[in-house]
Amino acid sequence: MIENYPKIGIRPTIDGRRRGVRESLEEQTMGMAQRVAKFIEANLRYPNGSPVECIIADSTIGGVKEAAAAAQKFSGANVGVSITVTPCWCYGSETMDMDSSIPHAVWGFNGTERPGAVYLAAVLSAYAQKGIPAFGIYGEDVQESSSEEIPADVQSKLLQFARAGLAVAQMKGKSYLSMGSVSMGIAGSIVNEQFFQEYLGMRNEYIDMSEYVRRFEEEIYDKEEFKWALAWTKENCQVGADNNPQHLQISAEEKEKQWETCVKMTLIARDLMIGNPVLAELGFEEEANGHNAIVGGFQGQRQWTDHFPNGDFMETMLNSSFDWNGKRAPYLVATENDSLNGVTMLFNYLLTNTAQIFADVRTFWSPDAVKRVTGHQLEGEAAHGILHLINSGSAALDGTGEQRIEGKPAIKPFWEISDEEAEACLSNTQFRPASQEYFRGGGFSTDYLTKGGMPVTMARLNLVKGLGPVLQLVEGYTVELPEEVHHILDQRTDPTWPTTWFAPKLTNSGSFQSVYDVMNNWGANHGAISYDHIGADLITLASILRIPVSMHNVEESRIFRPRVWSLFGTENLEGADYRACQNFGPLY
Repeated sequence: MIENYPKIGIRPTIDGRRRGVRESLEEQTMGMAQRVAKFIEANLRYPNGSPVECIIADSTIGGVKEAAAAAQKFSGANVGVSITVTPCWCYGSETMDMDSSIPHAVWGFNGTERPGAVYLAAVLSAYAQKGIPAFGIYGEDVQESSSEEIPADVQSKLLQFARAGLAVAQMKGKSYLSMGSVSMGIAGSIVNEQFFQEYLGMRNEYIDMSEYVRRFEEEIYDKEEFKWALAWTKENCQVGADNNPQHLQISAEEKEKQWETCVKMTLIARDLMIGNPVLAELGFEEEANGHNAIVGGFQGQRQWTDHFPNGDFMETMLNSSFDWNGKRAPYLVATENDSLNGVTMLFNYLLTNTAQIFADVRTFWSPDAVKRVTGHQLEGEAAHGILHLINSGSAALDGTGEQRIEGKPAIKPFWEISDEEAEACLSNTQFRPASQEYFRGGGFSTDYLTKGGMPVTMARLNLVKGLGPVLQLVEGYTVELPEEVHHILDQRTDPTWPTTWFAPKLTNSGSFQSVYDVMNNWGANHGAISYDHIGADLITLASILRIPVSMHNVEESRIFRPRVWSLFGTENLEGADYRACQNFGPLY
């Protein structure tokens, strides 16, 4: 895959009046830009772990010629996000960034000596009038003109905007690779090209699952890597008990062949997504290119899994932060080719750089139901009930919660994961022979139990005829049940699948009056679960893409959208969000 990460362009705008005014502001204005660039580069990273890069305009921008010069510089430097900073009055429509295809924010310094806030209001008005939504950043407390501090509230908004803006920029021009077609009539696997093109700036690529068979038979994979990958798998991946009835169990020799197929599938899926130069050395130059896919989906059921091993091992290893090659960034693959859940995983991932859990939103367990079935009284975060997130596909090994931040279960970017944590994720996972009733071709299902106590956010993108895409999200916590209680509940479904027990935060309003309401209002059968409470970042990202948020439990004080959203109403923010998104339409 072509990796040229987008940069953030910093635009120091200034009062253009010479003979004393502009000259007195040059150092302060350029200093703001340099401090913002340094702050962002110190606090944000790209998916490969390198610091985010900022590009500063060559000069302060006092008029249209300098604005054009900055735009030209940014165009040649792959700038995908624009931040304008100023301590003073500037000429709004003359100095603004007019590129309507990238996200914009403006920080107007809150000081009394010069009217930075006046420029902020004026230029945001121009952005609204021209139909280019921009984020306004204005510190709550007045600062001294000599201050070189970026206040905490400004820092928070800069990072929130920059994270979301970079996510938008990183998706643009990439592909969603559909490996197969529609799985079992699941609507999310009916890939909607118009959505990908108009809202995300992405293209769609497709292969038939028979491409895997061709690559098996013609050996279109790195055979040396296959040898060490298979050896690593045998050494590190525990095979769990076979739950199939005796007459459906297969021989050890057949399981050995299935392991070989599962490992080959993993190599092939990765090569299909991002390419592999080794294939060119083997004489397969076309296949070496891949499909430039930042995310993909594997249909699997049923056309593949009725005959071949399922995709669980493949999806688990690709979605995880490590494999036989060591620690690395995840390759996002959606089970059952659910492109909408794949996109949601992508949103979460680009905001956090962490692996994602793909899960069925399977069951709501009320306290009364748990008490009746197990005799256990739910308490703590789970006191009002829990959701059983359990998937008949895969979930990243990171989802075990065996990584640690300050001694607590967590999911971390790959560059922060220790060897011991990676080993713990593996040692707390079993690969169980797949249920032959579901998967006639066999394979191995990923089986683990997520540690409790992790702050997480579950999200889902849905498509509605006449409305378009809608995002919903819920922040909450993973829950750890007593071992016997988990066992009783787990046995009621398929115990060979990975389980996450999830307790949403309740707000006593809307869809969050009860855990039942969360389940009852969820828009589809799948959800994408990310470490940490990232709901506010998701809302910011959705607003840039013009995707309304239909359901969330994020505090109002954390919500950050373009300033023009307030002109669509300030009393009912959900309604204003819908109206603004409809008015401005898809980003592309």
